Amino acid sequence: MSGSHRPHSLRRRLLVLVLAAIALASLLQAASAWRAALRQADRLFDAQLQSVARMVEAGALLEPGGMDVQIQIWGPGGRRVLGSARIVLPSAPVLGFSELEVDGRPYRVYSLQTPTQTIQIAQDLQARRARAQAMAIDAALPVAALAPLLMLAVGWLINVSLRPVERVRARLAGRPAEDLSPLPEQGLPVEVQPLVHEMNLLFERVRAAFAAQQQFVADAAHELRSPLAALRLQAQGLRRPMQDAEREASVAQLNEAVTRAITLAEQLLVLAREEGAGEAAHEPLDLLALAGAAIAEALPQARERRIDLGLARGEPARARGDAQALQAMLRNLVENALKYTPEGGQVDVSVFTEADRAVLLVEDSGPGIEAAERERVFDRFYRSPRAREQAPGSGLGLALVRAVAQRHGARVALGASRLGGLSARVEFASAATQA
Repeated sequence: MSGSHRPHSLRRRLLVLVLAAIALASLLQAASAWRAALRQADRLFDAQLQSVARMVEAGALLEPGGMDVQIQIWGPGGRRVLGSARIVLPSAPVLGFSELEVDGRPYRVYSLQTPTQTIQIAQDLQARRARAQAMAIDAALPVAALAPLLMLAVGWLINVSLRPVERVRARLAGRPAEDLSPLPEQGLPVEVQPLVHEMNLLFERVRAAFAAQQQFVADAAHELRSPLAALRLQAQGLRRPMQDAEREASVAQLNEAVTRAITLAEQLLVLAREEGAGEAAHEPLDLLALAGAAIAEALPQARERRIDLGLARGEPARARGDAQALQAMLRNLVENALKYTPEGGQVDVSVFTEADRAVLLVEDSGPGIEAAERERVFDRFYRSPRAREQAPGSGLGLALVRAVAQRHGARVALGASRLGGLSARVEFASAATQA
């Protein structure tokens, strides 16, 4: 596994970033406190020099060399009246603040001129800087000492804040594989709630898929048991002695039963696929071409029963979806119409656009379905009493039609046909929605 694909810890990354930010901020704060303390010390020491000079001017008796400063007073004519024995400052000083070097040592000097004398107050810069640095250390030390405590506090807060995520992980790790119940969303931070909500939606989809799979297995076992048992009996019956005509009739019945079993198995598989699949593909499809293919496939069956099957209205109409699924839906609609239309009847297929929506319409001249039954016939394996009397079937055709329509975001509705029978209308989403 390459380094770029190694899993990373959100907690570790958050801790590193936040603690690095705290360390950097503390360093900058300590540096700022250091510089501010040095400037403050310089102003304080300069104020001290000025204060000593004014005290001397006022006549205060100060011992030269006291208060960590050196005092020198010059009288008229450049005569030194008072001075420290340690240093001798120039007799022509620069008034105000200045820096000079005496005997190899730097000094900060404040000079004050009066009508009768010149006062000079000097301070050793090395000692002054050492005191200033001590003051700066005292100012920066609390900031530096506080940084580790702040890091510990922030690390603890991050761990506490991420505990809801750990609780969700623990719940998921501790539940059995078949438990798809939703996770509780109450009490979670707003940043975690969307994640848990999406996980619950995923659980719901997986639960629905499992339920559909279990229902498919149950339906297949129930519905295939009878036709397969009948096939076995018919196959066993072929072993007994019989006339050629009787044998031909039995073979024909066997073939018909095999065809019904194959059709039932195919419908079960397609229905399971449609109900368990996600959103349909977005392949652009020509509905008119799909309708033509479905009509061509069903023409032999229509001709056998002398049913007029054709395209009554054909306009260009497009939709997006799964061509195979839509072809299966159209085939079931047409075959359903042919099954219940009497010989010599009529089945019309129409493709058109209405209010910017593509529409597929299949109409027949059969007996139709009573209004009270039109919604129930979409249930799997449900067949109305009239339908059971008229033709054999599995009750899966319209359930499959609705499953395909729902997967494509389309609506399917049954109604009365202008031909006197049933109309099945599939209306797709608008072109703007599918774009």
